[in-house]
Amino acid sequence: MKTLLAAVPLVIASSLTQAADCGTVTIAEMNWASAEFAANLDKIILEEGYGCSVELIPGSTVTSFASMESKGQPDIAPELWANAFFDRIDAAVEKGDIVRGPRLITDAAEGWFISKAVADAHPEIKTVQDVLNNPQLFPSKEDPNVGQFMTCPAGWACQIASNNLAKPSAYDFAKHNFTVVDPGSAAGLDGSIAKSYDREEAWFGYYWQPTVPITKYELKKLDFGVEYDKTHWDECIVNETCAEPRKSDYTPSDVMTVVVSEFAKSHPEEMKYLNTRSYDSNMAGQVIVYMDDNQANGEDGAYYFLQNFEDVWTKWVPADVAEKVKAAL
Repeated sequence: MKTLLAAVPLVIASSLTQAADCGTVTIAEMNWASAEFAANLDKIILEEGYGCSVELIPGSTVTSFASMESKGQPDIAPELWANAFFDRIDAAVEKGDIVRGPRLITDAAEGWFISKAVADAHPEIKTVQDVLNNPQLFPSKEDPNVGQFMTCPAGWACQIASNNLAKPSAYDFAKHNFTVVDPGSAAGLDGSIAKSYDREEAWFGYYWQPTVPITKYELKKLDFGVEYDKTHWDECIVNETCAEPRKSDYTPSDVMTVVVSEFAKSHPEEMKYLNTRSYDSNMAGQVIVYMDDNQANGEDGAYYFLQNFEDVWTKWVPADVAEKVKAAL
């Protein structure tokens, strides 16, 4: 009995030492589903696998990055959509304040999509031009003789880009007998996709991935048929007063993890994990569909991922860390 009792403090001491080595970690929990899932996934793995004490800090792209620049907190922003921040990120990296990780979501993207019904019935339709050559397959609710494109609600930056790409100097919707329709709201945009899926009807419009509609309703992303022109995109396509926009692929979506340099230097083992983990839009999509269907939160989504994608996440960490995480599930 004395031997057993004596062993207990040793186990506790070992656990406390491990936690002390990692210490307290702050993670930005952004305010959308995939980012909530990402923050909680890191929390569980860092706590259960590496012995960290993790605090989730509510945040958003702008406020969280600004705080990391100026205050060095939070330590980690797992899912930062970097499109609008490349210059600031580069400057912070050069200054030595921030470490930029690899892509978290390997194929995150914005663009134009078509419904599953059309993609299944017409596998030959793969590009924007293929769609524009077939307006009869995407009839407008107001006039079935005209093709319909569903753009973003007013006030969204993507509406400006899509409207410019529809102009005569670019994809020339008018020449191809297509009209642009404003859904009125985010709910209206999502509702139009859901209805088209339920009724097995055509849909053509703007969206982004990973999102619930892309995964749940199996939308197919179109090829713009040309390369992305960054200079023209920045100077013209996203400018409401641009008179002569040209064809361009949609701006890439670079979704990365950003870490404060002090944390990166003092946590080499944890950084190996953060620099290794990644997943695609289909995996993230399955998680956020689960969250949406079950009114679940980011922590629920993280546990769903850990339970259903063991073959993925166990490759991100050493075997002993994986076993600790699995024991906590």
